[in-house]
Amino acid sequence: MKKWLIATKNKGKAKDFKLLFEKHGIEVISLLDLEEPIEDVEETGMTFEENATLKAETISKKLAMPVLADDSGLEIDFLDGRPGVYSARYAGEDKNDHNNLHKVLTEMKRAPDEKRTARFVCVLAVARPGKETITKRGICEGTITREPIGTNGFGYDPIFQPNGMTKTMAELSPSEKNNISHRGNALDKLENWVKGQ
Repeated sequence: MKKWLIATKNKGKAKDFKLLFEKHGIEVISLLDLEEPIEDVEETGMTFEENATLKAETISKKLAMPVLADDSGLEIDFLDGRPGVYSARYAGEDKNDHNNLHKVLTEMKRAPDEKRTARFVCVLAVARPGKETITKRGICEGTITREPIGTNGFGYDPIFQPNGMTKTMAELSPSEKNNISHRGNALDKLENWVKGQ
């Protein structure tokens, strides 16, 4: 059985990847399973691809094993693509979901309905010793609401309404969200790649 490390300390995310990879004969561990903690890799890239690749390659070199890392965030057209790669720290270094989404709502106050288009982006990068790193990008298009609605999910979910839906991401059940989410989309592409290996 092949063994891969998922570069996350998020239990929910690690579980998602475990389910996906186990059926392809790949054993998955996360950063939480390591005896020696690994320092966070500084995300200095200008794109989701650069940040995910940086994380995956740095940890893969250190541990000499395949590593999957992701970077994701929200791009808003009215804000010229912000918060983008700064999504987690948009309102400051302390990664506060509440402050981040309220900063976005404040900046979007004057945006008319037709200019509130946005997308969630998720990029997965797989680095393997001696092989070229691959990336898979998933997106979920939608619009920014005028106020937070819903209590599920996290991050910007309460102010993001996916196209074709009358609910925000934070009003969807976990399975409804997985069916349309940027991460689900990227995972599908990754699974197709894994099948071909």
